[in-house]
Amino acid sequence: MRWKGRKQSSNVDDRRGRRMLGGTKGKFGIGTIIVILIAMYFGQDPMQILQQVNTGASPQRTEQDADTENDELAQFVAVVLQDTEDVWNKIFAEELNRDYKEPTLVLFTGSVNSACGSASAATGPFYCSADEKLYIDLSFYQDLKERFGAPGDFAMAYVVAHEVAHHVQNELGLTDKVHSQRSSLSQEEYNKLSVKLELQADFFSGVWANHAQEMKNILEEGDIEEALQAANAIGDDRLQMQAQGYVVPESFTHGTSAQRVSWFKKGYTTGDIQQGDTFNSSAL
Repeated sequence: MRWKGRKQSSNVDDRRGRRMLGGTKGKFGIGTIIVILIAMYFGQDPMQILQQVNTGASPQRTEQDADTENDELAQFVAVVLQDTEDVWNKIFAEELNRDYKEPTLVLFTGSVNSACGSASAATGPFYCSADEKLYIDLSFYQDLKERFGAPGDFAMAYVVAHEVAHHVQNELGLTDKVHSQRSSLSQEEYNKLSVKLELQADFFSGVWANHAQEMKNILEEGDIEEALQAANAIGDDRLQMQAQGYVVPESFTHGTSAQRVSWFKKGYTTGDIQQGDTFNSSAL
């Protein structure tokens, strides 16, 4: 993907490394305070103790070190977010005759609190409709490459675009329509609605790729294949087969690999949001 040197979104809340207790210049966490109190109790110099802690013979790798390595990836996702803003602002204005409210991208390390509750990096990227923010631990990029076998920068761009697509659904009132039916449906029936919501987000991701290419010529050779490989890698059937050796279709919440690939391709090929009605029973 052609992204270097291009505009980055300002709607990024970088919370990486905030879980560290001490060792950051000018900041004192609860761990630092405990060390100081213990040193004072035994009549020792607190600064000497802290220096021993921070300059031990076997220094540990900190979250801040890892975050430094991820700076380029953080810049990349900020560019992708800007591209989604440009595309969806255009579509909302020209095709829907309404304003698009841009979401915030929260970057975190390890775990995070959102209006939808707390989550860990193991949860994967997610969108919270309650605070209109998408949350990503950048370590997921490594997961895409190593765990899911879906390398490439556009695979990660697809992930960002998918979570933004959930925000688009929220803006259009589709998310509330689905969530409002939770209490009146069985788990199996609600799962089917969840699948349709997720497949539509895949479709909207494809629509974004179509318009972004038309507006900015962002694609390089192999980019769409990277997105399709990522969509294929995270289908419910493939993930369940890898985890337990069999699939349980009634428990699917995101759709099969084939469905996810198909809906992204349809969005990318048509670029027309009107063709993304996954809730039509005949659409699947």
